[in-house]
Amino acid sequence: MLVALPSAIAFGVAMYAPLGPGFAGAGALAGVLGTAALGLLAPALGGAPRLISAPCAPAAAVMAALCARLVAEGAPAPTIVVSLALVGLFSGALQAVYGALGGGRLIKYIPYPVVTGYMSGVGLLIILKQLSALLGFGKDVPALLGLFSPSAWQWPAVSVAFFTIAVMLIAPRLTKKVPAAILGLAAGVAAHFAYGFFRPELLIMDANPFIIGHISTSPGAIFSGISSNFGALGGLGRAELYALLGPALTLSVLLSIDTLKTCVVTDAIVRSRHDSNRELRGQGAGNIASALLGGMPGAGTLGATMVSLAAGGKTRAAGLFEGAFALVAALALGGAMGRIPLAALAGILTVVGLRMIDRSSVKLALRRSTMLDFAVILSVTGTALASDLINAAGVGIALSILLFIREQMHSTVIRRKATGAEMSSKQHRLPGERVVLDARGAETLIVELQGSLFFGTTDQLFSEIEGEMRTCRRLILDMRRVTSVDFTAVHMLEQVGETLRERGGSLAFSHLPASLPTGQDLGAYFKHLGLTRRDKAGGRIFETLHDALEWAEDTALDEAGVARPSAGDLLDLSKIDFLRQIAPASLADLRPMFRETRVEAGKPVFLRKGHGGELFLIRRGHVRIVLPLKDTHRQHHLAVFGPGDFFGEVAFLARTPRTADAIALTDADLYVLTRDDFDAISLLHPAASATFYERMAGVEALRLRDADRELRRLQDS
Repeated sequence: MLVALPSAIAFGVAMYAPLGPGFAGAGALAGVLGTAALGLLAPALGGAPRLISAPCAPAAAVMAALCARLVAEGAPAPTIVVSLALVGLFSGALQAVYGALGGGRLIKYIPYPVVTGYMSGVGLLIILKQLSALLGFGKDVPALLGLFSPSAWQWPAVSVAFFTIAVMLIAPRLTKKVPAAILGLAAGVAAHFAYGFFRPELLIMDANPFIIGHISTSPGAIFSGISSNFGALGGLGRAELYALLGPALTLSVLLSIDTLKTCVVTDAIVRSRHDSNRELRGQGAGNIASALLGGMPGAGTLGATMVSLAAGGKTRAAGLFEGAFALVAALALGGAMGRIPLAALAGILTVVGLRMIDRSSVKLALRRSTMLDFAVILSVTGTALASDLINAAGVGIALSILLFIREQMHSTVIRRKATGAEMSSKQHRLPGERVVLDARGAETLIVELQGSLFFGTTDQLFSEIEGEMRTCRRLILDMRRVTSVDFTAVHMLEQVGETLRERGGSLAFSHLPASLPTGQDLGAYFKHLGLTRRDKAGGRIFETLHDALEWAEDTALDEAGVARPSAGDLLDLSKIDFLRQIAPASLADLRPMFRETRVEAGKPVFLRKGHGGELFLIRRGHVRIVLPLKDTHRQHHLAVFGPGDFFGEVAFLARTPRTADAIALTDADLYVLTRDDFDAISLLHPAASATFYERMAGVEALRLRDADRELRRLQDS
């Protein structure tokens, strides 16, 4: 409370400063009531138990700017007071809405340069607004003109402000036990009373422009103020109420950012987690209550929270007691508060404003890579100074969008590109088929995409693939890592598909997410826009990249006229690919050692860690090789073998346990050769067995080369 209350009084005085010295007491009371209301409600209802809430600098800056604007427009004082209360009320209601709609997570994603620029602008505005009280010149003297006119300065005010600022800056180096704001305020009050010995008029209570003046904190006075506010509501028309929505929106976002930033810092210190949405609802309730009582709005404050943590505050009780103590202090010390010099409060606010300015951001201007970030900070700060905080908020939002687009445009949406010669499906191809696919591999282009496909990145994507599309006949776009797609991107993909079809090619998609982070069903979206319609002109959809690659390879083999076994053919031993070049006489010698077997779809041919030295040759059907992953129920798909191919050769040659599972993908007819049978017949027909080994070695060499290529590709990714 000792940290929060002096600053809150200063913020309240600053809020009503454009109305003149006569409203200093009302401003101080608004700061006190805001401290009490926020302290009692926000901790009780919020989602950050250790947070201390009180009036804050951003609230003072926004409210003071609005007050000055209304004064310039000629609005009467009662209307201005009730307008400020309504802005606080609307702001609290908006915060509650943010919390109810889950906006606590979104607000934290406002770019740091925008927040820094805004906070620096708030800090500079606070300092400029305090020049009058800091130097003691009249309210009718422009701030900058008075700053450069020493003859207009009131040296009692200058001295009080100087002592306050000096003690606040030096105090943290001397002691951490007493808050710097308390020591600075005490120094300012002492300096004021010291001057009073030489100029007694400084100590009088009535018509004294150097002090707050009379403050009535009795319940009767508070309820009287509430009644007068409600009475002044009748003077506001619909146009006036609409005009308050902009400042309320600005204030609600600022207070929410300030609160959540403090929550993040607190979490890092105490290693806890706060509930952002619940905290926003609690802050909204506190600001609504404060506005109804005639207090000023606020947020979770870092200084008071850190003091509370250092003193052992670990629960909501710390915040509740802070609010209760503020209420007791107001009731017991209301008269004494009226004697606080305005220059001392201006000194406190000046230090607060200086600490809000991010001086380290100047370093961003020294490097080309960060100059745009510095320009954003400068633009938001300059708008706040040249115009007002509401326009600065608009500039900040616009620049946030530009920063996002810039980052998306600079980060490539292409994770990896490869051709069919560099990347193959899990379907093992026979050596003859492999030769054809290597020769025609450049006709297939595989592009793995990532991030957001939207109007800012579509041109980049098209430029990246435009060159390859001149020779490409099959383009596969893997969408597994895509997070969002807009209509512009779909239109560009449609153009790509049209270009491919004009050249006799095809467009295919794999891994279309059923639900993007935005909640969008990408498959349904593409279908709705006609990108993946069922006719041949539409883009094809495949569940996995392996399926898309298998389609591309089958298409390339068909275009090359390569004959392949049909699904119903039952291959004889002489039709197994790697045995074709063995002389019929030698193959006849080996035939007795092969036995026939059939495995139903979904059944295992063999399992990992199983013992057995069998070699399996596929007569009909397909067999999938999978590797069960450790400590999970998932499997890694290694390969698919089809008719004319063989598998199980590692255990056959090395007599070691199986390293993967072989599962029949369809009903599979197999030839089975055991190592013992092969060794027995090798003694009788050594020439035939040597030819067998030679043919197997040639196929294994090709498989190892493919595996090496796959490993290099994975390493590059």
